[in-house]
Amino acid sequence: MNLLARGRTIVFPRRPLVMGILNLGAESFSGDSVSHLDLALRRVRQMIAEGADIIDVGAESAATGHPPMSEAGEIAYLLPFVRRFEEERAGFPPPADPAQLFPPLLSINTWRTSVVEAVLPVGGDLLNDLSALAASDANARVCAATGAALLLMHNEGEPKVWHPYHAYPDVMAVLETFFKEKIAQAQAAGVARDALVLDPGLGFSKLRDDNLRILGHADRLQCFERPVLLPVSRKTVIGEVLGVPPAERDAGTVACIVSGLRRGVQIFRVHNIRAAVQTIRTAGAVL
Repeated sequence: MNLLARGRTIVFPRRPLVMGILNLGAESFSGDSVSHLDLALRRVRQMIAEGADIIDVGAESAATGHPPMSEAGEIAYLLPFVRRFEEERAGFPPPADPAQLFPPLLSINTWRTSVVEAVLPVGGDLLNDLSALAASDANARVCAATGAALLLMHNEGEPKVWHPYHAYPDVMAVLETFFKEKIAQAQAAGVARDALVLDPGLGFSKLRDDNLRILGHADRLQCFERPVLLPVSRKTVIGEVLGVPPAERDAGTVACIVSGLRRGVQIFRVHNIRAAVQTIRTAGAVL
């Protein structure tokens, strides 16, 4: 299985990829946002030194408790960062280990088409689209035109709109149907199947038990032969199990990573990169 991303080919099976989270705005639920451009690039270098394979940059929180950011405001955060990242990519510090992707892939975490159209032609290897083409296939067409990979995340309707949390009769069957439809939609818009990544959308319109079922049965998504991303870092479901706030959920995150490793997950999206890399290397050696 290959992942095509802006002219690069990542071949699986390989050591799972670690996607580090970089929040440019001030809305991060983990309290780790970086608004100054120089500080953001310094954080990128630190993330690489810690072992990140992918840098996932966003300006707007996905949480519905925050009002939507204006499209102009989101572009004002993302566009200067992407320009600087692309300018400095060749000069990033060397990888922390031989299995690390270098230079790292840049993931653009946004979903509004006007923002995608403004930012993706300037740079970025992957579009992390929270909407999963809910409104139209416009974002997929931008990915097809630029060669960027496209991440499809399961959600109910458009982002930043509260949707009822409900129990699914079989959440994995729902995900399988959803991804079958979305893969077809993306391909019809011109995105190569090898340029798609799947995200089951932990915490989005899902109750505790269904989030746990996804973690326990993520291997069912391997039927699509596409990389599966688990955004496990400090998720609400961990807080529901442990009764702790986001800043105290790293141990629970490690447990979720180990579960994902046992089920063939290819990418993990995390805040604590060093802990994730060490978990993957250690658990991988044991498994």
